[in-house]
Amino acid sequence: MTHTTASRKIFEPAALGALTLPHRLVMAPLTRNRATPEGVPTPLMATYYAQRATAGLIIAEASTPNPVGQTYPDITAIHSPAHVEGWRRVTEAVRAEGGRMILQLQHGGRVGHPDTSGLTPVAPSPVPLPETIHTPAGRVPSVVPREMTAEDIRTTVADFARAARNAIEAGFEGVEVHSANGHLLHQFLAANTNRRTDAYGGPVDRRIRFVVEVADAVAEAIGPERVGLRVSPGNTVNGIEEGDTGAIYPALVGALAGRGLAYLHVGYADPDSPVFQRIRKDWPGTLIANPVLPKDRIPDDGGLAHGERLLAAGADLIALGRPFLANPDLIHRMRTGAPVNQVRDAYLMYVGGETGYTDYPVLDADA
Repeated sequence: MTHTTASRKIFEPAALGALTLPHRLVMAPLTRNRATPEGVPTPLMATYYAQRATAGLIIAEASTPNPVGQTYPDITAIHSPAHVEGWRRVTEAVRAEGGRMILQLQHGGRVGHPDTSGLTPVAPSPVPLPETIHTPAGRVPSVVPREMTAEDIRTTVADFARAARNAIEAGFEGVEVHSANGHLLHQFLAANTNRRTDAYGGPVDRRIRFVVEVADAVAEAIGPERVGLRVSPGNTVNGIEEGDTGAIYPALVGALAGRGLAYLHVGYADPDSPVFQRIRKDWPGTLIANPVLPKDRIPDDGGLAHGERLLAAGADLIALGRPFLANPDLIHRMRTGAPVNQVRDAYLMYVGGETGYTDYPVLDADA
């Protein structure tokens, strides 16, 4: 595929469930820690997302479905009426600018701390995070999570379904279930964090069970055409060691392929990876791919070439993170070949107010 042909495809409209997207570039979910301590989205967040409404789709930052699922300070949640109302202000602001949003649902599992949530984290097994964790008091040693009981599992599945209904009430078009990046669902998939001997642990077909049950419950709650799932095969963030990546994802995709979900979202996607290629072969629906960009800078083209490679490898939509973070008008810059802003301060990605959040410059449309 030539650069010109791929560039045309990346700006072509695409269908996603009941949605028609104006092009194939999606804003990836980006934790920005700008909510209140109680997890309520703020008016500043409405401004931030509305600035980026030209994305084909915005996947809003991870929101916790219950109090014990909280990971870090000042992240969003979606389990109370105040959360619903806060998010409704955000979705209305984005819709007023012509945009579309879905909400990522994330339970941190062992990635949490009593100093943040007031609760002992829960996880598949009592295996602590092998590193310190950020809390309101700074970085502190992680704690041993409590192993989830059968009742914990049932109530957590129900919490995800309730959170999905709350998201629709808040004005989102759908939800993305987060089964990546070392959080709770990923912890059930991985051999080093799931040491259970019951129906949720051991062989791969048991380790995928919790993820499938969550996806099914969410799909039943709001309709499968409004539900996506995010995975990150082989990703070792938050101390994850899957052990048998090549077996986990074919089994998971096989279990979910007939459910009619809106999409599967592959994080850290490598078009040359046999696992990515197998997922594309086995997944019958829309595939979103999130490329690995250089850590030290945003590519001059905003990630366009990386996206084109993934489209050529079979992806349907391309999710970009930092390029949208630093460029509210990323789509205009990509279409015109204009220079892109770089992230000014990595620290401000995760803390602060307007600075490093809503103050990135846009191009003069008349220039």
